[in-house]
Amino acid sequence: MLDKTVRGVLDQISETHEFPADAALNIRVDGQKAERRNTKNIEIITKTDRDGIDIRIAPGTKHGSVHIPVVLTKSGFKDKVYNDFYVGEGAEVEIIAGCGINNCGCDDSQHDGIHTFHVGKNATVVYREKHYGEGDGTGKRILNPVTEIYLEEGASITLDTSQIKGVDDTKRYTKVVAAAGAEVVVQEKLYTHADQTAVSEMDIFLNGADARARVTSRSVAADASNQTFYPRVQGNARCFGHVQCDAIIMGSAKARSIPEISCNDVDASLIHEAAIGRIAGDQILKLLTLGLTEEEAEERILEGFLR
Repeated sequence: MLDKTVRGVLDQISETHEFPADAALNIRVDGQKAERRNTKNIEIITKTDRDGIDIRIAPGTKHGSVHIPVVLTKSGFKDKVYNDFYVGEGAEVEIIAGCGINNCGCDDSQHDGIHTFHVGKNATVVYREKHYGEGDGTGKRILNPVTEIYLEEGASITLDTSQIKGVDDTKRYTKVVAAAGAEVVVQEKLYTHADQTAVSEMDIFLNGADARARVTSRSVAADASNQTFYPRVQGNARCFGHVQCDAIIMGSAKARSIPEISCNDVDASLIHEAAIGRIAGDQILKLLTLGLTEEEAEERILEGFLR
């Protein structure tokens, strides 16, 4: 049985009290397996050479579902896990991940999740990851995810990642290697406040003909927090890539956006856009006329921006 604290964190990163009965499941709490369930087409296996799991999705799987949340509740606990996903040819699967830290002590708690995806020919993956921190202790809540993705011919993956609140420090790194006809869509949402820091780096290699990439990053930096985004896309064949980074800054926060595109083929087509600024005054004014306070208006605008 999962205790009340673990359940509370799971509600934030999974948005459900009960996981679907037909989904594969692995819950990790303070470095230990708390619950596991396999299905006919999805098998979760404990690694024998290092801490982590292998998730194998059979070829041709349709409407597959995997949930792999991680929760830390011990102050000062350092967790590092290696998860490898093997998605068979033509499979369709949704993977719901995420990590939540409850730190009520004075020592830093940290989770480093290293995820590697091997996506087979014409397979489709949707990967959703939410990070969250809570607790009234003085120790930090630190999350450093690493995601590596290898897409075979015609494969596709959508990464929907978000950091909603309470994470003091985060360093994210994402690498994607795309073969012919493969596609990657990245939707990154990030919120920082107080004196929190966040760094997000990304390398996408479009190596095959007609490979495609779309990267959208939206963030809010409030109070005295600091954010840096460094998405890099490299076109090594006839391909298309688009990178868009938008950030709202508030208070004395700082934000840097450094998109980089590299074309190594005459038929590579890459575009990047970046914008950083404060909330527009006319947006606030419009909501004020509807009866909202200034604070309520700001919250409504930020919720819509990060949706």
